[in-house]
Amino acid sequence: MRIVTWNVNSVRRRQEKVTEWLARHEPDVLCMQETKVVDDDFPAAAFDAAGYGSLFHGQNSYNGVAILYRKDALTPEDVRRGFDDGAEEDPQARILRATFAGVRVVNVYVPNGQALDSDKFVYKMAWLDRLLRVCETSEDAAGELALVGDFNIAPDDRDVHDPDAWRGKIHFSEPEHAQLARYMDWGLTDCLRLHHEEAGIYSWWDYRRLAFQKRMGLRIDLVLATASLAAACTDCVVDKDARRGKGTSDHAPVVATFDV
Repeated sequence: MRIVTWNVNSVRRRQEKVTEWLARHEPDVLCMQETKVVDDDFPAAAFDAAGYGSLFHGQNSYNGVAILYRKDALTPEDVRRGFDDGAEEDPQARILRATFAGVRVVNVYVPNGQALDSDKFVYKMAWLDRLLRVCETSEDAAGELALVGDFNIAPDDRDVHDPDAWRGKIHFSEPEHAQLARYMDWGLTDCLRLHHEEAGIYSWWDYRRLAFQKRMGLRIDLVLATASLAAACTDCVVDKDARRGKGTSDHAPVVATFDV
C-alpha cells in the first residue's frame, strides 16, 4: 500500500496537477491538506473520473483536508471528520481519519503558529495537545496506523536548510520539538528516516527568493507510523519533481510504501 501526504495549497487550483500525478504514480491513498474549499465545491467528480473516491472536510478559503483512495481496491471505514472527541468541535477543518484495508490513516494539517509569541502559536500547541489525546483515547498504537500530513514542524537539523538561522523560530523551536517527541513516545516512527539518514531532504520551499532552486527548504510534511506499520515500510521518499515548474504547490508529496 502506498500512502501519500501532500499539501496541495488549494485543491481546485491544483486539480489538474493532482490528477496528472495520480495517473503517473497510482498511489493507493493520497492525503491532501490546505484544500481551501467547502465540501459542496470539492472536485470529487474529477477525481472519481480518475479512479479515486474522495473523503473531505473543508472550509472556505482556508485549511481543509481530504483523502483520495483507489475506489477499485479500497473501501473507507470508520470515517471521522474533525476531532470527534465529544468536546466542542474545532471550527478549523484540520483532521480527517479513515481506515483502508485494516490500515488506519489520520490526515492532519497542523496549525502554522505564525510566531512563538503569538496567539496562533498558543492555538498550535493546544491543537497538538488535543490531537495527541485523541490518538491516545480513540486510536490504537499497537495497530497499523499512519499519522500523516503537514505538521509545520521540521524534526531536526537535517530537515532545515540553515538550522542556526531557523533555531528557536516557528517550525523549528524547542516547544514544537517537544510536542513531536510526545507523538514518538506514543509509538510513532518517522518513516522517511527509516530509509534516509542524510540531511537536505525537504518537502516545502518558499515561493520567494528562488528557494526551491537554491535548495532552501524545510521538511515539515511527515509520514509517521506505529511500530507494526513502520516494520512494513519498504520505502519513503519526497517527490521533488512535483514542485518543479509553474503553478505548483509550495509543498512536494511524501510517498511511503508499505508491504501490507
